[in-house]
Amino acid sequence: VSYCEAIHDGSQTVEGVRAIKADTVKDIHAAWARGNIAVAADPQWHLIKKIRPQVLVDAILAKKNLGTRLQDAGVVIGLGPGFNAGADVHMVIETNRGHNLGRIITSGLAEPNTGVPGAIACITADRVLRSPADGLFKSEKSIGDSVAAGEVIGSVGEQMVTSKIDGVLRGLIRPQSRVSKGSKIGDVDPRGHREYCDTISEKARAIAGSVLEAMLRVFN
Repeated sequence: VSYCEAIHDGSQTVEGVRAIKADTVKDIHAAWARGNIAVAADPQWHLIKKIRPQVLVDAILAKKNLGTRLQDAGVVIGLGPGFNAGADVHMVIETNRGHNLGRIITSGLAEPNTGVPGAIACITADRVLRSPADGLFKSEKSIGDSVAAGEVIGSVGEQMVTSKIDGVLRGLIRPQSRVSKGSKIGDVDPRGHREYCDTISEKARAIAGSVLEAMLRVFN
């Protein structure tokens, strides 16, 4: 459930809201005029400098700040670890599952990166698929497929990628992607609900709601 798929497919719809790939500022405004979200790949942030947004939300989730600054917009919000509210962003949203998920931090840091995936149905690391080697990932599976513990999901080079648990493939890197050993390439949802693959998760809703609240604190 990610609008970034529009970069590959040209468009992506999540829960009835459509996003369109945009390459220029003109494309972005055209998408907005049609009531769509504009999605652009802009690693050097050239488009941001031209648009000059009122609000910038760094949701890269890289576990560190890759260059976001207070001066980038009137309101700058960072998600998760790596941001310091009051120093490089105005507010930080806690992204770690648990009691503080979605908490708006106006001074200081979010909880540090634990390196351990959050528990779903009491399962943490075993639900994550990781590359066994450096190389090209190959798979005939698709997001939404049911899988069993021990089932082969794909391969990297000569090494197989297998599921450790029963469930539904809720995330999977695109086949033919080049991956490095140990990198996350997919995840299995042990709850087994196919419809969860097409709808926004409870964690994402909590974080997005907090981003909206943070914006309303400034503009309301």
